[in-house]
Amino acid sequence: MKRCCIVILCLFTLMLPVQSLAQSASISGIVQDQSGAAMPDALVTLRGGADARTTRTSTVGAFSFEKVSAGTYDVQVEHEGFKAAGARVTVANRSPRPIEFKLQIANFQQEITVAADAVQVNTQTDNNLDVAALDRNALDNAPIFDQNYIATMSRFLDSGAIGTSGVTLIMDGLQVNNISLPPSAIQEVKINQNPYSPEFMRPGRGRIEVVTKAAASAYHGTANFVFRDNRINAREPFAATRPQEQRRIVESSLTGPIGSGKTSSFLFAGTFQSEAAQSIVYAIDPSGEVRANVPSPQRDADLSARISHQLEEKNTIGIRYEARYQYAKNQGVGGVVLPEAARNLRNREDLITYTQTTAFTPKLVNDFRILFGKEHQRIRSVQSGPRIVVLDAFTRGGAQADRLQTEYHTVFHDAMSWSHGRHTLRMGLDVPDLSRRGLEDHTNFQGTFTFSSLQDYLQDRPFSFIQQAGQDKVIFWEKVVSGFILDDIRVRPNFTLSVAARYDWQNYFHDKNNVSPRIAFAYGPAHHPKTVIRGGAGFFYDRSGPNAIFDILRYNGRQLLQYVITNPGYPNPWSSTQQSQAAPSSIVKLAQDVRIPYLMQFGIGVERQLSKSTTLAINYTGNESVGMFRSRDVNAPPAPSYAVRPDPGFAVVRRIESSGRLESHSLDVSLRGNITRFFSGLTQYTLSRAYNNTSGINSFPANSYDLSGEWGRADFDQRHRFNLLGTIKPGKLFNLGLGISLNTGRPYSLTTGRDDYHVGTATARPAGVGRNTLRGPGYAEYDLRWSRDFRLSPPKNEVAQTITFSFDAFNVLNHVNYTSYVGNLSSPLFGHAVAALPPRRLQLSTRFNF
Repeated sequence: MKRCCIVILCLFTLMLPVQSLAQSASISGIVQDQSGAAMPDALVTLRGGADARTTRTSTVGAFSFEKVSAGTYDVQVEHEGFKAAGARVTVANRSPRPIEFKLQIANFQQEITVAADAVQVNTQTDNNLDVAALDRNALDNAPIFDQNYIATMSRFLDSGAIGTSGVTLIMDGLQVNNISLPPSAIQEVKINQNPYSPEFMRPGRGRIEVVTKAAASAYHGTANFVFRDNRINAREPFAATRPQEQRRIVESSLTGPIGSGKTSSFLFAGTFQSEAAQSIVYAIDPSGEVRANVPSPQRDADLSARISHQLEEKNTIGIRYEARYQYAKNQGVGGVVLPEAARNLRNREDLITYTQTTAFTPKLVNDFRILFGKEHQRIRSVQSGPRIVVLDAFTRGGAQADRLQTEYHTVFHDAMSWSHGRHTLRMGLDVPDLSRRGLEDHTNFQGTFTFSSLQDYLQDRPFSFIQQAGQDKVIFWEKVVSGFILDDIRVRPNFTLSVAARYDWQNYFHDKNNVSPRIAFAYGPAHHPKTVIRGGAGFFYDRSGPNAIFDILRYNGRQLLQYVITNPGYPNPWSSTQQSQAAPSSIVKLAQDVRIPYLMQFGIGVERQLSKSTTLAINYTGNESVGMFRSRDVNAPPAPSYAVRPDPGFAVVRRIESSGRLESHSLDVSLRGNITRFFSGLTQYTLSRAYNNTSGINSFPANSYDLSGEWGRADFDQRHRFNLLGTIKPGKLFNLGLGISLNTGRPYSLTTGRDDYHVGTATARPAGVGRNTLRGPGYAEYDLRWSRDFRLSPPKNEVAQTITFSFDAFNVLNHVNYTSYVGNLSSPLFGHAVAALPPRRLQLSTRFNF
């Protein structure tokens, strides 16, 4: 850690002498679409005499070539889906005026790539080529189960870079809670673009970025229909009979001009998904083995409408409205959970987003984005009554899951970019969350009995009873505010240095010094023009998320009361002289020295241009998280008897601490582009190792007074991972999409299944056994997609009417991927799996483009 900090400080000093370097002639400009919106990641080529260079536009569409000698040059701009544009410029004794390009939509093509066209190494720090990306054509033609491109791309994430609140989702530069837009409205999905960017809270491999389609000057549309039925699927390994399943997805999008189309355009997209599926129950109760197929239907409807308008030549605004409705029945059932413990869910979310891009000059651009959202989620138990849990054997009774959660939130992002000479400066304000959150928590109001084993259940001997009572409603404001600054410095034509810093703050945690410096560089050896060396280091602060704040406010000993009784009576947990009103309740509090955890990430890698559109990237990344969240019961009965709590006035005293640690190392080898004559796509192999001593903010150690056994393999640790996503095109007759995912197993813990420490939970492990010492099986899945295009008419408005028929096979080899292995020694299922991922599933789809 100290060595890494010293390296960062030394690299920071490199920017000092740069200010005094003499400025030479440069060629710069900005690239926009026909509506005037900035176009990031466009390929810009400079040719003249023996001088030939390439670069890519920044997030605001700006580009620059430095140290250009006198002469005449051709500048060409290319971007997938748009016509190429060019300009000729003459350089004399000073820099010419900045060039403005406005690209028009190109002819429609059905070629399939996974971010493979014209991939070239360059020394811009935000153009690292170990990025995982799905471009427009890949979204249409790669095998993506249920069109869920977020789940497909999650294979390429680094779990060690993900924060407490989960994967960071970015849509058009703005952080959002979820992304439900249909694939036809998406231009690109990517992971690890500019891994050390200060605009985002988490590193590149901890976030998924989605770019929506740009405005269009002509009418274009897409209609998709996806169908799947259990009669053409393989059999479930845990089902006694083939479970019924039928999936229908109807999706459409339409884009085009408003009026003359010169200044305004629109984009409309909608999706309706209906699934009549069944969950698989595999449990052991006193009567023996239980196998059941439980109907769990779901309905999802998503709607999105966007209007873009160019107020003037340099000013473009956009307004987008999104709505989502979700209904799911009999959720939570499966494995050892019996049908009576099911719950139903209804969720409604509405969002309005306003964006404005103002180019004051080609070198001074401001991006303003703000989102207003409302969410209403209700969960109801299917059946009332106490919940009965026999650990890793069966769960029955009421789900005890009744709750209503509401949220009114605002997300704000404003960034100013300025290019001058060798510097591109970007700074701004980021507010990832400003929300009013409400929770009506009526969970577990009828109580939960927990038994260690079937024998204890037959003898009416639970080890704990937990029940809640009191005021079930709490409202609070969550505030997360950040600021950032970045300076991309072109030190030399073949060396770029990025120096940045970010500041993060959130309420309820009195930790105000969260400044995270970040630095990255890209260097191209002069004698190896097709090779680039990249590296960087930086700090990334986490956030607690809303659930921890909810717990602190409601479990204060006065509002929502939680009773934890060990060795209770059954079915009446209260003794004749004991009443719930007099029993001690549990509380949640923050440790006095709690702070926001931070991740220190550092890495270095090499990128090599193997051919015109094929690159190889080898990268090492190290992660070290300090002050990770975890919970401890500081009122647990102490050794040696573990009989009496130190403070009898309370039950569980959960203290949220920032005392955990994580250490991970990974080596990634990525090959992307046109890898062979027939195959185009992305392959990535990762060799990694991750250890930590906490499973998250809600996790407790086995023994709250002895943390020595907690350091072990992280829950997500997988030594080997291989992922491939691409397409094979042997000829003009058809396209073949291919997806492969191969991973070694994840760990799980060995437990006794008993409440050996009398705290109300069975987290105890055998003596001398640490956390996550058992290893689960590996994972293998092979997916295929066959598609054939039929042109219905000649191109009109640069687009041909085309209908595409596709046939998908997921897990085509029908490899059984077991999950949920039982490490409980008291369970009759010890050492066995109680669930498995889906077997081979076949899917039919039709797409119409016009």
